[in-house]
Formats: sequence, structure tokens, C-alpha cells
Amino acid sequence: MKKIAYLSFFTIVILMLSNCKTEKKENSNKELEEPNISAIFEEGEIEAYNESLWSIVPEGSKIEVIAEGHDWTEGPLWLPEQEMLLYTDIPRNAIYSWKEGEEAKLYLQPSGFMGEKFEGSEPGANGLLLNNEGKLVLCQHGDRQVALMQSPVLEPTANYKILTSAFKGKRFNSPNDAAYKSDGALYFTDPPYGLPLRMDDPNKELDYQGVYRLSQEGELTLLTTEFTRPNGIAFSPDEKKLYVANSDPEFAVWKVFDVLEDGSISNGKIFYDVTELVSKEKGLPDGLKVDNDGNLFATGPGGVFIFSPEGTVLGKIKTGQATSNCAFNEDKSLLFITADSYILRVRLSI
Repeated sequence: MKKIAYLSFFTIVILMLSNCKTEKKENSNKELEEPNISAIFEEGEIEAYNESLWSIVPEGSKIEVIAEGHDWTEGPLWLPEQEMLLYTDIPRNAIYSWKEGEEAKLYLQPSGFMGEKFEGSEPGANGLLLNNEGKLVLCQHGDRQVALMQSPVLEPTANYKILTSAFKGKRFNSPNDAAYKSDGALYFTDPPYGLPLRMDDPNKELDYQGVYRLSQEGELTLLTTEFTRPNGIAFSPDEKKLYVANSDPEFAVWKVFDVLEDGSISNGKIFYDVTELVSKEKGLPDGLKVDNDGNLFATGPGGVFIFSPEGTVLGKIKTGQATSNCAFNEDKSLLFITADSYILRVRLSI
């Protein structure tokens, strides 16, 4: 009897240990599994007009939705140290953050207008950048300025230092998008979109829509007034070219300029004209980024155009939405896209 009881007890212990081991293994596997929040964006597609596109975007790549439900998204910015995406929702006067495996969440509010009541539709921050110290710089529509968030990026507060807000005593329209040059100079565009009545706003102080350069020392230079609606802005990899989008439905183009040694620009030429597409597809020339090979990823009618450095359209990431901007992650293996109420992602070749 004792022997049988002993064997029974031993068998139970073995079974218990086995179950614990199995349960621990299952739990371990669950811990290793990274939640996948993204879903395929069924409305979109990637269309090649040149076979060389597939060396930039892998053939078969899908457009993913990583966040949705916003009013109007803009200003995507990848924070490499934090492995986190920031983006703005301009009507909500807010910035949101997103990390892999997590839902998007509110990061900062207010982002572009510090007053109590804004009469227009676009009070919030638009373009976002990191300066050479890793601090957040914002193009603030409602407050009509370019500003620096004074707190660390992981401890965001609506405490801003004005970097520039006027040219020769006249307030900007509403700084929209910007790009840093390696010498620390900040280049930015100033269309009227943040003004409640835009071009007809009684508080508009400048009679043009400029592109500016703010040197690291704080000297502000007006580079050009030739644009009716200057918007997205980016440099070529060697910084010898500057690309600027014009989001005017009557003249929907991207222009390219030579960048001179003193930081000024000259010899502006039309890089590509999509005016005839404006009536056919949603969106206008807006935000743009340039990859390491000089290819342009430029939002425009219908989605994101992918241009060769020479201006050939290699393909298009078709979103079917009014698409405002895009941004790469650190190694440029991912492209994030702000398209109306969505945040989208496409995997790229590296």
C-alpha cells in the first residue's frame, strides 16, 4: 500500500511539474509576441511607372494603417533614440505619439496656439523637427511662429521659446514646414493656412508668402517670394539643391533651387507640375522628404509621388486621400505617411 501511494504521489508531482513547465513556456511565448496594431490599408496601392521603383519600394509591399480617427494629420517626425513617431493633428491643436506595438496617444496639447479661442480651422503645429541638440522645433500655425519646446522630448510640456515670429517687424502668416541644413540653419515656408481667413485675413501683415532662412546665429533672411503657397521643403543629400512644394491648385508644382555657399538660393526651376491632376485626385503638393540616393518622396494629388533626382516619376503610393506629409525612420527602411485622418506606413528597400 505504501509503495502504491508513493508511486501515485510521485506521478502527481511529475504531472504538476510538467503542466507548470508547459504553462511557463506558453506564457514566455506570449511575452515574446509583439502586438501588431497595424492593419492593411485596403483603399491604397503602390503603383510603379518605372521598374526601378522596386529597388526603392520592395515589390509586394503593402500600405499599413498604424493610427486613424484624427481630424487632419501632419508633421510626421521619427525620434530615433526613442524609436517613436510624432505627428500633429492641426485642428485639435495637438501632437500625438506612436510606438511599435502600442496605440497612438496624446503627446502634447496645445501645440500651435496658446490662446483661449481660435476662429480658424488650423490652430495647431504643422511641421516638426529635431535641432542638433535633439530638442523639438515646431512650426506653429496659430501663434504664427517657429518655436522650440523647452522641455525634453520624453517630458513634453507646452512651454515654448520663440525662435522667430516676424520679418522686419511684420508677423509671419503661419510657418508651415521646415528643414535643417547641416550648418544649423533652418529653412522654412510661410503660407497663409494658419490664418482664420487665409489670404483675406485682416491680420495678415505680409503681402507675400515667403521662404526663409534662419541662421544658427539667429539672422533671418527672406530667400524668395515667388511662391503663392509655399509648403513642403527639403534638401538633396549633398545640400546643393533645395526642393519646395507649392500647394496652390492653380499652380500645383514642386520647384528646385541651387543652394549657394552663403546659404541663399538661386536658379529656381519647376521640378514637376501636377496642376492638371488637382481636379482628378485629392490633395496638393505638400510635405516631402529625400532619401539617401536623392529620390524624392513628395505628397501630392492622390498620394505620395516617388521621383528620381532628375524628376522622373518612378511610382506612386496611392492613398486615395488628401495626403499631407511623410517621414522616414532612422535607417530609411520605413516611410510614415500622414493622409487626412490616417497615419500610414510602407516598408522600403535599404
